[in-house]
Amino acid sequence: MAEYKTPVLIIGSGPAGYTAGIYAARAGLKPVLVSGEQIGGQLTITTDVENFPGFPTPIAGSELMHNMRVQAHNVGVQIIDDKIVEIDFSRRPFECNSENHNLFCGDTVIIATGASARWLGLPSEKKFRGFGVSGCATCDGFFYRNRNVAVVGGGNTAVEEAIYLTNFANSVTLIHRRDSLRADKTMQKRLLENPKITVEWDSVVEEVLGTETPLNVTGLKIKNVKNDQCKTLKVDGVFIAIGHHPNTEIFKGQINLDDNGYIKTEPNSCKTNIPGVFAAGDVKDPQFRQAVIAAGSGCVAALEADKFLTENKNG
Repeated sequence: MAEYKTPVLIIGSGPAGYTAGIYAARAGLKPVLVSGEQIGGQLTITTDVENFPGFPTPIAGSELMHNMRVQAHNVGVQIIDDKIVEIDFSRRPFECNSENHNLFCGDTVIIATGASARWLGLPSEKKFRGFGVSGCATCDGFFYRNRNVAVVGGGNTAVEEAIYLTNFANSVTLIHRRDSLRADKTMQKRLLENPKITVEWDSVVEEVLGTETPLNVTGLKIKNVKNDQCKTLKVDGVFIAIGHHPNTEIFKGQINLDDNGYIKTEPNSCKTNIPGVFAAGDVKDPQFRQAVIAAGSGCVAALEADKFLTENKNG
């Protein structure tokens, strides 16, 4: 068991976590970053990233996160590949225990644990994730220009993504397990009136179909839940839009969360209800879920942590 003490403890290693580390290190705060279970966060399962500023040609999500990690390390962030499993925010310095039985003590804490897409749980879905199966139309929709795609879901997110994808795709098939949508009426109207969109009602995905070399999605096997009849849809990509869940399980009872489990912060700030604890990135943002926004949020959290430490030198 090792013990780490730091003015700024960062939990999470996505764009928010690494950016917070970079800014904290440049402020001379000697931050310690605990990477978590998925090193690099959700972006590591994205293939090409084209909308992150500063990269005129596409960069693989895994490479982008590797570069952020190297940059954070080079400016002085101490990165520990471990997972926090228990926290105590009742007093400062805050204490966190890890899966590897390490103790991390921080005068401030920046939570950047992100949010994870909800998946269908199919082996074939996992196999083709990043090779035609995506959880983010905004991230990957551009790559399906003039192609046929499917969206799975029936809420606002699914409907918004289906409409968004019509900007690129030849056709969009929305697959929903019920006979009516959960999305608001205005969004439903837009979807149903869009000539590029068709809906497969009362249907679920049974299997994602594709080629082995290279790995590419070529279709979906779907089943009608009312009559058990199956059919194959020819699509080049499928977007799973059944929601996200914030990675906040260990923070329940320790910090204020909203009804969906996202960390509540003050308006235009990363401050939580606990002085000295900040939240950055997707863990507090159920709406946008974009890497550049998460990175900016990590910057804000680091600057606010620095200000807090300055104002509480004797606290």
